[in-house]
Amino acid sequence: MGSHGLGLALACCLLLAFAWSLVLGRVPPGQQEQQEQEGTEEPLLDHAERAEGEHDKYSPRQGEEPPASRCYRCCDHSAPVYPAVPVPQINITILKGEKGDRGYRGLQGKFGKTGAAGARGHMGPKGQKGSMGAPGDRCKNHYAAFSVGRKKPLHSNDYYQTVIFDTEFVNLYGHFNMFTGKFYCYVPGIYFFSLNVHTWNQKETYLHVMRNAEEVVILYAQVSDRSIMQSQSLMLELRDQDEVWVRLFKGERENAIFSDEFDTYITFSGYLVKHAAEP
Repeated sequence: MGSHGLGLALACCLLLAFAWSLVLGRVPPGQQEQQEQEGTEEPLLDHAERAEGEHDKYSPRQGEEPPASRCYRCCDHSAPVYPAVPVPQINITILKGEKGDRGYRGLQGKFGKTGAAGARGHMGPKGQKGSMGAPGDRCKNHYAAFSVGRKKPLHSNDYYQTVIFDTEFVNLYGHFNMFTGKFYCYVPGIYFFSLNVHTWNQKETYLHVMRNAEEVVILYAQVSDRSIMQSQSLMLELRDQDEVWVRLFKGERENAIFSDEFDTYITFSGYLVKHAAEP
């Protein structure tokens, strides 16, 4: 019974729809007479057909120019069609000329005023200690000087004796060897030497200033009842590796020089006056 009722309801809906379509499609008598009187007038069109006609009326046909201007309403469905206007273009390569020559340099401007000195910066950290360099060549040092002394007395024996000094006052670059008692020339040139001794009473004093194995000058004092200071000085021209030293001479008499542990009575000094390479 449910399916039978559903079929009746559908049939009633279809009948109502058909009757309503007949009512809507029927034209009123007054309107029909007006259409017959007008004769050739256009039939009534719906809104879509009327908009399409207006669009065809105002749209330019093929081969025709579009109208200069026209107003459009916001309710129109179709948008206005405007012709594309080409943008004028200029060829830059025609207007651009060739690159010119480089101009001359202008004059230098005036110097500005000196600014004020800035504040002193902070002291930086102390750097690390550098490594020790290689020892230099002694021949390149144009200085040489020494001064040595002796605090012990010395007596002659049966042979010559080299005077050894035990006190070092000045020994520049270590050119004087305290163990051998000799000055070694590492800087050729002219040197000045001076020897000072104290004699011993009742004894003879006899010394030589030596250059290598050669006696250059002598320092001599005869036997006396009292002791005195004796000195000898000279200038020598030395070559590289020459040796200058003091020798106690062996004589027939007792030969001696005096000194003690409290004072220095014996001195030997020398220094470079002129380097051999200097003009």
